[in-house]
Amino acid sequence: MKIPRLYAIADAGFFPETESLLQFAQEVVAGGVTLLQYRNKSSSARRMLDDALALRAGLPENVRLIMNDRADLCLAAGFGGVHVGQEDLSPESVRRLIGPSRWLGVSAHNPEQVAAADLTSADYIAVGPVFATGSKERPDPVIGLEGVRRARALTSKPLVAIGGITRENCRSVIDAGADSVAVISDLVAVPNSAPKAVVTDFLRLLSPSLR
Repeated sequence: MKIPRLYAIADAGFFPETESLLQFAQEVVAGGVTLLQYRNKSSSARRMLDDALALRAGLPENVRLIMNDRADLCLAAGFGGVHVGQEDLSPESVRRLIGPSRWLGVSAHNPEQVAAADLTSADYIAVGPVFATGSKERPDPVIGLEGVRRARALTSKPLVAIGGITRENCRSVIDAGADSVAVISDLVAVPNSAPKAVVTDFLRLLSPSLR
């Protein structure tokens, strides 16, 4: 599989209503995003499903939507994949639920977890946090660019770097061996709410021609 350089994450914590979530998603897609994860760590299953259905109905079919944690809601909303953490269902349990065609991502925070994820049917491995991040209540220890390099040496699967990634540091993460960068806060923490312009900046900075 070939994963896009930019992996956008729509965290429901930033959006009090489904309408604002969808507007954000439509803006980042207008900027060029083709891979978008829906992340919600606190709402009810009903709110999560409502959000997911709105995203799937309101975005083009060529945008692959990934559900964080919940394989059941991925199937219910017609998403294109699931992403699980170390404390969620095992990758193989999720794979049995979602089948072979949907993408499966696994989070890893140290070399041992990367090596274990490499042995699963996961389509990609997300490694981090690369830098300090405020998007998780209890973040794992920062792995730095050296952690990305170590992860790259342990797997041939597509590697997604996550955690504190901004336009200022994203190029260094790709140069360290990541295939893609997952971004949450830097897409929303901008003046005048201009996520489309931020996506354009990211895609320019992540272009292979800038190596």
